[in-house]
Amino acid sequence: MTQRHISHPEGLPRCAAGHSARHIHDHRGLAAGGGHFIECLCQQTRRYSEAETALSEWRRRNRALRGPRKVLPSIAAPADNVVQLAFGLAAAPPGQRAAGGGHGRR
Repeated sequence: MTQRHISHPEGLPRCAAGHSARHIHDHRGLAAGGGHFIECLCQQTRRYSEAETALSEWRRRNRALRGPRKVLPSIAAPADNVVQLAFGLAAAPPGQRAAGGGHGRR
């Protein structure tokens, strides 16, 4: 058997699709299709003579995507042409009574 699975104690990073990766060393020469490569269900690296080169390519291809930047909410200046109306939800100022309706008074 010319291929050998190499296990990494820290584990390999998963691919962008979430598949687990495995490191394979093919003992044939590079001209015969051998070398180190890392593969998952959907992709694999080229074959390299050095394991670190294959691992760096795998990490470069499948690095974590950066999330969108957080946009800070801008505080809008209060408009000076807006009139705030009191619709009776707040208490009426003292000395002022609501108009209309006797509400049981005669």
